[in-house]
Amino acid sequence: MDDATLQVFGDSLERCRANPDFLDLFYELFLASSPKVREKFGTTDFARQKEMLQSSFTLMLRAARQDGLGPPEFLDHLARRHGAAQLAIGAELYDNWLDSLLSAVRVADPAWTPEVTLAWEASMGIGIRYLVSRFHA
Repeated sequence: MDDATLQVFGDSLERCRANPDFLDLFYELFLASSPKVREKFGTTDFARQKEMLQSSFTLMLRAARQDGLGPPEFLDHLARRHGAAQLAIGAELYDNWLDSLLSAVRVADPAWTPEVTLAWEASMGIGIRYLVSRFHA
């Protein structure tokens, strides 16, 4: 991934993290996106979940920075956790996840532009593709 896209993504991520409503808005949108999503999160501790999501953003940024250098093996734990043997988060739920995330970014980032959306899509897409590819691993 090119440096300019990484910069746009990283700057937007920091602006979103500075917005105290960002993660709440994301989960509100995500849970509303599908009955299957609501079912998967039925017993979730959202305070803990938000901490884990913050950590996963850092991992996804790292994966985007290393794009083209081989599989982002530091995502293996996340891939196993979301894979068929544990949480069984199928590929179709990542579409809901990304759509909800992009909608939340559009609201939460005061400097949002279409370029910001493209940077988030590209950056998150690298990690999502890896997680989906490891579903049965």
